[in-house]
Amino acid sequence: MITALILLFILAYAAIALEHPLGVNKSASALVGAGLLWSIYAMATGDHHLVVHQLNETLAGTAQIVFFLIGAMTIVEVVDAHDGFEVITSRINTSSLSSLMWTIGIVTFFLSAVLDNLTTTIVMISLMKKLHDKQDERLFFAGIIVIAANAGGAWTPIGDVTTTMLWIGGQVSTVGIMKSLLIPSLFNLAIPLVFAAMAMKGRKVVTPVVNNQNDGYVTTDFERKVMFFLGIGILVAVPVFKTITHLPPFMGILFGLGILWLVGELIHRHKEDEEKEHLTLASALRRIDMASVVFFIGILLAVATLEHTHILSGLAHWLDKTVGRQDIIVILLGLVSAIVDNVPLVAASMGMYSMTQFPTDSFLWEFIAYCAGTGGSILIIGSAAGVAAMGLEKVNFIWYARKISLLALAGYAAGAVAYMVQYQLVH
Repeated sequence: MITALILLFILAYAAIALEHPLGVNKSASALVGAGLLWSIYAMATGDHHLVVHQLNETLAGTAQIVFFLIGAMTIVEVVDAHDGFEVITSRINTSSLSSLMWTIGIVTFFLSAVLDNLTTTIVMISLMKKLHDKQDERLFFAGIIVIAANAGGAWTPIGDVTTTMLWIGGQVSTVGIMKSLLIPSLFNLAIPLVFAAMAMKGRKVVTPVVNNQNDGYVTTDFERKVMFFLGIGILVAVPVFKTITHLPPFMGILFGLGILWLVGELIHRHKEDEEKEHLTLASALRRIDMASVVFFIGILLAVATLEHTHILSGLAHWLDKTVGRQDIIVILLGLVSAIVDNVPLVAASMGMYSMTQFPTDSFLWEFIAYCAGTGGSILIIGSAAGVAAMGLEKVNFIWYARKISLLALAGYAAGAVAYMVQYQLVH
């Protein structure tokens, strides 16, 4: 049974990693893999009550992550529908590409910490198309946006799905992860940003010709500001809600979603249905990326079978004996995340190591959050942010590998060293 489960998981993993060459959506591969793994486990074990009990436990943990993601993605969609992000983007005004590079990098870093790296990448690349007309120079901005979004998402519990998984699982705390990873994440961004800004030195911003035609309904300044600040406020308040009430984060995000829905209904209550339809939360729910949500469900269920059959704990023991050093193991994990999706990697690591041995905010969990969150920047296919940039700006894999990968690797290494030095000093 163990051999069959391992081989099947590897095949499912390969199908996920080769999504584009195969032409098969990774969500389908994850769901088929999860279904086959649990079926084989149930039939081979024979103890149906035990398997159902374990599946119910897994479902409870998976549902918490999924509900949180759906809530956060919907809030961002509502803010975007109201053009709320213009509150930030309208204040960016410079004629120097070098200065613009610094501005974009820093704004992306901190915006990703509050939203998430995928959403922030989409927002910032869309912004760059409005600010600069030369697509060949915008590619460098796209590369820095990917690095900044992944670095910014790693140091907060709501900025990256892998950090969110560790946070919901109890491996890291809100204050602990922010204190420990802020400086390493800044190093991760600063190194590539310095060199990219130098490459843009002396070049000027070429503003695109603006098309004033608008086929849709325009929101007012008041509506944009209310929905932006309320949406961001709800996302930021979720960790506070968890700390005060000790309820799971998904309850806080759903509570906030209800508040945002109520406020939206009150603001638009005097409008015609056709005019306000695209601004409602119900409409936003239809626009969120449910394929990604389904992928998370499938991969988390698939990884859970390896945890319940003790395959992951056995792998952890083998790595400890073979490699020996935890820091090197985690660094390698981050490098692997540049090739394959970091969600199953982190899900696997959560099952490999016990919280009895490695309690909340221990070196292992914090370093995994950093390495898995930022290692994906090394290749364009290594993160959701990179894949989004690939589609939005048509970033070529080879171009990114030649122009950005070494910068991202240097930032990754600098941040890793910074975290280990900081850990030794503090502890």
